[in-house]
Amino acid sequence: MNIVIAGGGTGGHVFPAIAIAKELKKEIANIKITFVGTTKGIESKIIPKEGYDIRFIKSEGLVGKNVFKTIKSVLKIPLSLKDSQRILKELQPELVLGVGGYSSGPVVLCAALMGIPTMIHEQNTLPGLTNKLLGKFVDTIAVTYHESIKFFPLEKTYLTGNPVRLEILKGDRGRGCKIFSLDGKLFTIFVFGGSLGATRINSAVSEALAYLEPFKDRIQFLHQTGDKDFDVVRKTYREREFKGTVIPFAYEMADAYAVADLIISRAGATTLAELTACGKAAILVPYPFAAGNHQEINARKLWDVGAAQMILDKDLNGKTLAELIKYLLEDPDAIGHMERTSKSLGNPEATKRIIELMLGLLKKKLQIVNCKVQIAN
Repeated sequence: MNIVIAGGGTGGHVFPAIAIAKELKKEIANIKITFVGTTKGIESKIIPKEGYDIRFIKSEGLVGKNVFKTIKSVLKIPLSLKDSQRILKELQPELVLGVGGYSSGPVVLCAALMGIPTMIHEQNTLPGLTNKLLGKFVDTIAVTYHESIKFFPLEKTYLTGNPVRLEILKGDRGRGCKIFSLDGKLFTIFVFGGSLGATRINSAVSEALAYLEPFKDRIQFLHQTGDKDFDVVRKTYREREFKGTVIPFAYEMADAYAVADLIISRAGATTLAELTACGKAAILVPYPFAAGNHQEINARKLWDVGAAQMILDKDLNGKTLAELIKYLLEDPDAIGHMERTSKSLGNPEATKRIIELMLGLLKKKLQIVNCKVQIAN
């Protein structure tokens, strides 16, 4: 049996897809799962590392670009559709799942028009334009938040939550301290701006170190910078003589979460799904240019119930960030409250629910095929 999972661009799309793929392999014997993405997306590095086959199409995003880049992206649409059709004809999948990102739209649309069973998963509260359009064509729609249901045909939309890799829940603090060369007795702040890093967060944390001097003996940092800012941020930590480890990318995310007493991050849907599944206290800095401002909407849901603190990107600087870190360091009860509330919002069953919907689609297809065979006879 062949399944195609289309999408990528960032870890927010890729990691839920990997969670689904791993669960599918447990459920269906001899299943072949092929990912479709772009060479520029993080999937080009992560998917092969996970041991899955990946094919590439020429596709770029349309939202948040200047007019010239938008025109360039539009001109690539026919190429992306041609690539998608070629790949689908070659693989002949029984089902195509779209998980968002540049490559999801062309592949899922082609599959739907070719009569292949299709499904999409919407991660954010406010769906993007691509998924809104795909919702009219696909067979099944899975959503993370209840607020998203109204944007899709009700009869084929299901609330599932956002898939979380099961290994995320199996992190170990002691192992994490060894992997990242950290002191298990110190308060650990894990900083990451998503899979590609975030310069605004990197700069603010670097500036905050000056204000956190009095706490230097109590805290340490695990800081994922992304490739671009790695050297600059590492130099700042060394000059300020703060304890911790600076890395461009954390492949051992489960152990990174496990060592963290506080997390500073963006507010992508997958990040929040992992934070709540692990029950972690966090300072969220929503990316202000996300489509539909969905990261702020996502973050406010946690902030409103006390599961996280939030600083808007426009208000982010070293001083404001340091003041919030100091407040949390001096009030352990505040950390504990965030952890308990965050844990109560976690949804580790999301992957299982999505698999059930996919199996339902496959079963429906098999019934249709059997019915056609009986009629033909």
